[in-house]
Amino acid sequence: MSVATSLKNLLLAMLAATLVLTLALVPFAGASAVAISRTSETMQSNLADMTDGSAPGVSTITDTDGNPIAWIYAQRRYPVKADQIPQSAKDAIVAIEDRRFYEHDGVDLQGTARAMLTNIVSGGIAQGASTLDQQYVKNYLLLVSADDPESQAAAVETSIPRKLREMRMASDLDKILSKDEIVTRYLNLVPFGNGAFGIEAAARTYFGKSAAELTVPQSAMLAGMVQSSSALNPYTNPEGVTQRRNTVLDAMVDAGYLDQDQAQEFKAEELGVLPEPQGLPNGCISAGDRGFFCDYALTYLEQKGLSKEQLLKGGYTIRTTLEPHIQDAAHQAVSQNVSPTQPGIAEVTNVIEPGSDSRKIRAMASSRNYGLNPDNAETVLPQPTSMVGNGAGSVFKVFTAAAALEKGIGLDTMLNVPPRYEATGMGSGGAQNCPANTYCVENSGSYKSRMTLTDALAQSPNTPFVQMIQQVGVPAVVDLSVKLGLRSYANPGTWDADYSIADYMKKANLGSYTLGPTAVNPLELSNVGATLASGGKWCEPNPIESVTDASGQEVALDRPQCEQAVSEDVAQALTAGLSKDYSTGTAKEAAQAAGWKTPIASKTGTTESHQSAAFLGYNSGFAAATYIYNDGTSTAPLCTGPARQCSSGTMFGGMEPARTWFAMAQQVPAAVNGGIGGHNPSFNLGANQNSINAVVGMSEADATRTLQEQGFRVTTRMVFGNGTPRGTVMNAASADGGPLTRDNPVVLEVSDGRSRRPDPNLGQPVPDIQTQIDQLTRDLRNTLGF
Repeated sequence: MSVATSLKNLLLAMLAATLVLTLALVPFAGASAVAISRTSETMQSNLADMTDGSAPGVSTITDTDGNPIAWIYAQRRYPVKADQIPQSAKDAIVAIEDRRFYEHDGVDLQGTARAMLTNIVSGGIAQGASTLDQQYVKNYLLLVSADDPESQAAAVETSIPRKLREMRMASDLDKILSKDEIVTRYLNLVPFGNGAFGIEAAARTYFGKSAAELTVPQSAMLAGMVQSSSALNPYTNPEGVTQRRNTVLDAMVDAGYLDQDQAQEFKAEELGVLPEPQGLPNGCISAGDRGFFCDYALTYLEQKGLSKEQLLKGGYTIRTTLEPHIQDAAHQAVSQNVSPTQPGIAEVTNVIEPGSDSRKIRAMASSRNYGLNPDNAETVLPQPTSMVGNGAGSVFKVFTAAAALEKGIGLDTMLNVPPRYEATGMGSGGAQNCPANTYCVENSGSYKSRMTLTDALAQSPNTPFVQMIQQVGVPAVVDLSVKLGLRSYANPGTWDADYSIADYMKKANLGSYTLGPTAVNPLELSNVGATLASGGKWCEPNPIESVTDASGQEVALDRPQCEQAVSEDVAQALTAGLSKDYSTGTAKEAAQAAGWKTPIASKTGTTESHQSAAFLGYNSGFAAATYIYNDGTSTAPLCTGPARQCSSGTMFGGMEPARTWFAMAQQVPAAVNGGIGGHNPSFNLGANQNSINAVVGMSEADATRTLQEQGFRVTTRMVFGNGTPRGTVMNAASADGGPLTRDNPVVLEVSDGRSRRPDPNLGQPVPDIQTQIDQLTRDLRNTLGF
């Protein structure tokens, strides 16, 4: 034996001994105890994850029928079981990557010693001699465990310590898993190019079939590509891929998996790949008109603790509450009434299914196409679910009516409907020629001088609702709007850095709140209808039916409890009060044009400047708000026919918004077959108010006598007449603003006969003698209880 041969054998023996020792002691000697402990813990943790077999997969978002809406993933992978991978694929990968796979214990000591000798002689790391076990470890650390560039670099660094750790983990892995489990995990993990990770994704990408259907030459092609999935691309290097496939077939012959004649036949076949790789869209951008819903579902899950990062890797199935036929009807209706490419204007809607213990979102649509091309008027902004526009206008009268019902006003209560009303202490501005520190409002049409609350909701004059919010109080109305569904209004910072919208409105005591002048979240507005349709019970709008993880286990989501926003009696009464809008009110024309017959509760709304318009409608099976607003960089009045920006507004909530609602609802059986029921006949908190309102318009003496005969205690006070004849009762209310009972004195407000308020800059004029006598007599009567 030559000296060189003896030296070589000695070196191999030393390397083998060193290797065995290292495998037992990794982390290697010389490291501190803390470092050794930390490295060992990390290795054990990684090993536990590897043996579990989990790897990043594709999360699928579906509608309620299970039809995919979108997919999200970091790596396009579909892990499959061992029996779903053909034996030819397993044989091919073993033959070309690790011929001794079934003989070694995770680490091929002969091959490793040979490689280490070569590396020492070459002065670097020239050979790796990695087994399938080691390659699985390396790829797992790179593709699954590494979550930043530093850890990714560490997973593939060319160093002996990394190699030794890899070998130790591979050895342990082989003790835990069977050979078939290891090769299955390996084939589920590794990249095959063109965005395909794992053999199932590879089979779909290149052949349009599942892995279980792969032929022998197809299996050989994929096994060969693992060597370099970027260089061995059948679409850019078909010759190289063919040559590599044939090399794998030869290796399968050498390993005994094929005979030579079979290999020759397979070599003669074309690669047979698809004309182009079959990919998979990633993200909501591929969801079309479902994109707004898709985005909201992901945002909702993020808020519930299921992060986008988890969904990108977890292989979840997210079944949403989206009903395909309702979504189609919603999208068609909004895009037909507002052109998707109309500059500066959009219409949005959300359909919510009423329910006493759930609130499922069935559709979410915008007239804008969902997409990334603004030149084509596309957008990915969350228009249907964020604070947008200039307000829902008179739809907000619903909140004032609800507060009034709670305070004791009834549906048949007669309301004064003056052409103009000036409210002090409730903000300033409004109609022209308004005095300082006064909020002035006028009606936009001609109305009867008095009407019931029900008729006022249907005809929508402004002045009685400003009087009503003054009577019941702005805070009560604002708080009730939040309870019924406008939850964003209570969020800090929605008005400015210091205030929520609700806080600001209450602090400033703005009577204009009843006319809906502030931006609104269309989803929350739709949920107001669903709350009223559900007996006054608020539930969180819900886009998620269920979430299951890759193993099929359902993921629990933390959902808030439903809350009774208003009593069932109030909700039913208000629903009855809103039932005339579509038959005799502001939505009558749109309902008739659609041939609508089913009872609904509804309210139209238009802002004073015509910069937005809305329609809220609901019954027992269907609730939705339609909302048209300026969605561009500039705001302008909106016009009808077609819906567009213009110089002077002509659009009202009973036009395109109402038409959209009826066109959409006609396609939904739950809406067509729904109902609104009836309100409790015994719920008549307004009975006393009705009796009291009957005296409005009488003389002071007649009104006082009438109420006293009914058992009421009466006091009176003189108020600005605003043109009403002197001595006429203008309003009757409880002394404390609460419900009217016979234990609560009634205050009659009597006109002083003046038609104009005095100019505050000129001082208060001295009342004439008769007025002074009248007031003194009135005070004596009130004091003595006459």
